[in-house]
Amino acid sequence: MSQPPEKHEHTHNLGAGKAIAVLTSGGDAQGMNAAVRAVVRVGIFTGAKVYFVHEGYQGLVDGGDNIQEATWERVSMMLQLGGTVIGSARCQDFRTREGRLKAACNLVKRGITNLCVIGGDGSLTGADTFRAEWSTLLVDLVKTGGITAQEAKNSSHLNIVGMVGSIDNDFCGTDMTIGTDSALHRIMEIVDAITTTAQSHQRTFVLEVMGRHCGYLALITALACGADWVFIPESPPEDDWEEHLCRRLIETRGRGSRLNIIIVAEGAINKQGKPITSEDIKNLVVKRVGYDTRVTILGHVQRGGTPSAFDRILGSRMGVEAVMALLEGTPDTPACVVSLSGNQAVRLPLMECVQVTKDVTTAMNEGRFEDAVNLRGRSFQNNWNVYKLLAHVRPPATKSGYNLAVMNVGAPASGMNAAVRAAVRIGLIHGHKMLAVHDGFDGLAHGQVEEIGWGGVGGWTGLGGSKLGTKRTLPKKYLEEISATISDFSIHGLIVIGGFEAFTGSLELMEGRGKYEELCIPVCVIPATVSNNVPGSDFSIGADTALNTITTTCDRIKQSAAGTKRRVFIIETMGGYCGYLATMAGLASGADAAYIYEDPFTIRDLQVNVEHLCEKMKTTVKRGLVLRNEKCNENYTTDFIFSLYSEEGKGIFESRKNVLGHMQQGGTPTPFDRNFGTKMGAKSVAWLTGKIKEYSRHGRIFANTADSACLLGMRRRSLVFQPLAELEEQTDFEHRLPKQQWWLKLRPILKILAKYKTDLDISEKAHLEHITHKGVPAGANI
Repeated sequence: MSQPPEKHEHTHNLGAGKAIAVLTSGGDAQGMNAAVRAVVRVGIFTGAKVYFVHEGYQGLVDGGDNIQEATWERVSMMLQLGGTVIGSARCQDFRTREGRLKAACNLVKRGITNLCVIGGDGSLTGADTFRAEWSTLLVDLVKTGGITAQEAKNSSHLNIVGMVGSIDNDFCGTDMTIGTDSALHRIMEIVDAITTTAQSHQRTFVLEVMGRHCGYLALITALACGADWVFIPESPPEDDWEEHLCRRLIETRGRGSRLNIIIVAEGAINKQGKPITSEDIKNLVVKRVGYDTRVTILGHVQRGGTPSAFDRILGSRMGVEAVMALLEGTPDTPACVVSLSGNQAVRLPLMECVQVTKDVTTAMNEGRFEDAVNLRGRSFQNNWNVYKLLAHVRPPATKSGYNLAVMNVGAPASGMNAAVRAAVRIGLIHGHKMLAVHDGFDGLAHGQVEEIGWGGVGGWTGLGGSKLGTKRTLPKKYLEEISATISDFSIHGLIVIGGFEAFTGSLELMEGRGKYEELCIPVCVIPATVSNNVPGSDFSIGADTALNTITTTCDRIKQSAAGTKRRVFIIETMGGYCGYLATMAGLASGADAAYIYEDPFTIRDLQVNVEHLCEKMKTTVKRGLVLRNEKCNENYTTDFIFSLYSEEGKGIFESRKNVLGHMQQGGTPTPFDRNFGTKMGAKSVAWLTGKIKEYSRHGRIFANTADSACLLGMRRRSLVFQPLAELEEQTDFEHRLPKQQWWLKLRPILKILAKYKTDLDISEKAHLEHITHKGVPAGANI
């Protein structure tokens, strides 16, 4: 797997004398522009010449003005645009050898031997064919006099690196393809809008989403909106599905719901391989149940709109890695695809990925549906398993006799409600009695606890804030009262969903175990905070929503600055001492600098930034954007930095400041936060159930070991339980931060994309891995 980080030694002359061409091919996807921008800027940074190829492979074949040298300024303001600025086209000519001869000639004449292709599996397969034929194409071109022998010698081999741009997320080997997250944003906006009208009229809506032969968009949408049913091509419904579906819709209404939502992937099929269409489902519901039913086919709206923060960062990171892979390539390295595994950039052999992607289609065509789901990868399996549990398993008639309590602690974070909903419903499926604690540890101390049922959490996935109520109160002063409440309500297990207070508060409960026996129950902490500062997890619920809110605001501010010209905005973000939001928003919005506590800066650094902006004002890009984390430095405040920039920039640029404040904690949760919250809630209950059984003796529960109080976090690509006591050593309590933070290694990318001379020496160098290592047993846990 990944090797230890190495230095990309002296990256700013790695590309000297080399030329790179970048093209986008096949269907467009939001975030492609971010990738193009990163390839151009990092290419130029390394000393290489970079060329745009307009209109995909067609432009490569036609040559002429379709292949143009790119400049730093030409990719400015591209980051927030959807689609692909350099154009894409489906190209028949490139499928012929004659077309590829013309393309080779166009590249050789310009001395281009590195090609970066952003597209789907078809586009990437075409690139691999081109590379395999390269030497014979050159021989033919020399014979016909198209190129000279010297030109052929100078361009003796072609390096190819692919990035997958596709809203379908149908490419095996990468967790997410560029564009998928943005497509989910578009879909969820529409589902949320339709939900309100459906409730008004007590309607059933059948929504058809894109995805070709891949059910990823449909599956995540169903999880994120709590749909009644989803049809995906990888796992067709059982033969008696019509009966089951109608029964399910009636049950949902019976629990007090005023609407039904059914999600259909455009490639949905039954066990015999025949299509299941939206109209078929509508007619079935109308005929058998008599509900007022409407069909909405989402279509190309899913491809459009501005890219999400995740897709911009993904595109930028992939672009950086693609340039490195091209410039480090030798005639012996196979064509590779740059992809994402957890939060790591990895390189995989292109044709291995294409092969596994084709294997999924073959499995579906041959009716091996279980294999198809497994080949899609662990993330897809986990999502499918959680969906099946929440949608198709009924609460049992016999109860377990255990009571589980759920609470929110700290500041509100979007996605908390999705986690509560999943925990409550999975708990009921396990046969437990579920208790809702209002207003955090304060409510637990004062007995604000009530039973909550299946319908009590209906429609919660799409709601921002905290429905249970949340406070920052820590439990230390109230341990006696909390023990009494736990005893009064016979609480056998506790799920604490919140930020740093949830972590420290749960540690305080553990400390109190010696004095109060009632506190000896299993506890699970789920990190949920916009700051993303909880140890033990790469991400926390709510951070993605906050990041998108900041990014959207920065886009608007950049538009204002671009209109007035010669203007620099200083924007203050939340996060406490944690610079996650400032750094990631800087990457997503194309900031010139992001000041954070973890990366100390001096007055000299501020001076360098001002000088850099003064130089920038001499170019065609006459605007600046600077982000500052709220607690990055107690003396260099937002007001101080604003005053400094105003004074030093006099006569060159004007400065403005914005403090974004609590808008960062609000808003509708993003698809990622809904899905993440749902999976975390489900997994926490499964773990607690096991722990309660483990520590149960004669009807009493006594859990006082370190592993009976854990934090559920996302590490790379797995959800893992870690004892709070172990995480205590990894925490800087004074600054409420984990001692190690994975995202700090992305900061050099921010600086390079803003045209600073720096080395990519703390960027991890991804080595070529093999996709076969990524196989996962079918029984992988949720």
